[in-house]
Amino acid sequence: QVTLVESGGGLMQAGDSLRLSCRASGFTFSTNDMGWFRQAPGKEGEFVAAIAWNSRKSDYVEFVKGRFTISRDNRLNKVYLQMNNLKPEDTAVYYCAVVASSSRTPAYWGQGTQVTVSS
Repeated sequence: QVTLVESGGGLMQAGDSLRLSCRASGFTFSTNDMGWFRQAPGKEGEFVAAIAWNSRKSDYVEFVKGRFTISRDNRLNKVYLQMNNLKPEDTAVYYCAVVASSSRTPAYWGQGTQVTVSS
């Protein structure tokens, strides 16, 4: 079955950088678009970023553009989210997901990793 395992979360200070990783298994990773979503306390989940199966296209929500970068390694079945200049409002549980092609719709997601940013 599809398994996604996120790692790399932690307690950070505003302005810090952090890289999240997601290891995927149970499906053909190299032919699927992947994404990151997040859910802050008391709020609905929201799209953060997505990357095409061949890394030729990426998509970001406006409030992370210029700060976050999504990437992937199809040899390792991993997708990453590099987060720079973290802000307290980035505090959330971050989820890796398989997304429908060229969309922001998650099909499968992992258990999440907590990112907490203090001011």
